[in-house]
Amino acid sequence: MESFLKKILSGKADDDCHNYIKRYGRGEYKRRFIVKVSKGGKIKINGSFELANDFAKFVNGLKELKFTGKVFSKEKIEGMSGKKKAGVFVYEISEGSLKGFENAYFYLLNVNDSEIVLKVKKGLPKPGKDAEKIDDKFCSLEIAEKYWPSAKEIFFWDIPECKKAIIEHDLKINDIILPAGEKDPVKMRELAKRKGIIVRRMEIDGKETSKDFEMIV
Repeated sequence: MESFLKKILSGKADDDCHNYIKRYGRGEYKRRFIVKVSKGGKIKINGSFELANDFAKFVNGLKELKFTGKVFSKEKIEGMSGKKKAGVFVYEISEGSLKGFENAYFYLLNVNDSEIVLKVKKGLPKPGKDAEKIDDKFCSLEIAEKYWPSAKEIFFWDIPECKKAIIEHDLKINDIILPAGEKDPVKMRELAKRKGIIVRRMEIDGKETSKDFEMIV
């Protein structure tokens, strides 16, 4: 798999990536899409809420695991028992697999395995611009060292090997591009793309670097 961040920064953004960007209007947004790693006996990775889906998908691809928590879907999933709340369907999982939930909208799931521990907060945060209030430990992942090469390729593909890394992103959205020929206001808001710059700021073993990427998502 590829993380939504890697797809955006490599110019391969898809509809899934758009879901992470469409909540932002014109302006500047500091400290978004935060992901951290520290390496000791095990690998510890933390992230802001946007990383919850990729963390769940990542560990699901490593081995057979039992998940507990909530899955949110924009569409009703046949054969599954869930409740509709605030425009989405919510499904509870207890020590179960993600079979049938592969295309869900959002995962708030935990895993407790001898090699993999995933912990995610129970509720999504409200949108806001206050960078200092962003929870950079909304989701936490602890994995055995043998899974590090896979994790690095997905979440830390552009950094050298290190003991500790902190990656944050600043968004600068300069324009909103409306879909051509669309007249439905709801669809226009849903499909409108954001054009601007993503600044990827990295602190790697105490050394700070940054790089700008153009974005149309």
